[in-house]
Amino acid sequence: MNIYVVIDSIILQGRIIRGKGMGIRRAKETDYDKLVEVWYQASIKAHYFVKLDFWTSMKEEMKIKYLPMSTTYVIEEKNTIIGFVSMVDNYLAALFIDIKYQRKGYGKELLNFIKTQHNDLHLKVYQQNINTVLFYLKNGFVILRQLIDEDTDEKEYLMIWRNIYRDINKTRE
Repeated sequence: MNIYVVIDSIILQGRIIRGKGMGIRRAKETDYDKLVEVWYQASIKAHYFVKLDFWTSMKEEMKIKYLPMSTTYVIEEKNTIIGFVSMVDNYLAALFIDIKYQRKGYGKELLNFIKTQHNDLHLKVYQQNINTVLFYLKNGFVILRQLIDEDTDEKEYLMIWRNIYRDINKTRE
């Protein structure tokens, strides 16, 4: 069962519509090839410090393992997939936007959508991926600790977000 809490949007037949032709919907298995391509292109751009071979070697695993094990939503405009977000419980496993559409608010739209469904979120982001670290800080996340990614030996941050307003409302009840 999906519960949507979206401001200034219309929910129509399970799709969340924001503006003309734009929406967020649950990903389908038929979307996976496109999602893997979005993930791959965005990963090699944002993670220039990780060897290209690593990302190439992970494409098939992303499609057959990681996407199916997560709850994934896509953001699309005029039936074109712009990006996606994947969740495993409260772990934000992936948020990627097609490189042609980055810095236009789509990532924030997906993040805000996920925030309406969770009281707290956590994620990992490479320390050298400064733009993404700043994106999450700007959107209310805090750095909890520094870790080392076992697959790449790169430093990463564990970041968390908590909906303090829900916490305040719970104490009032």
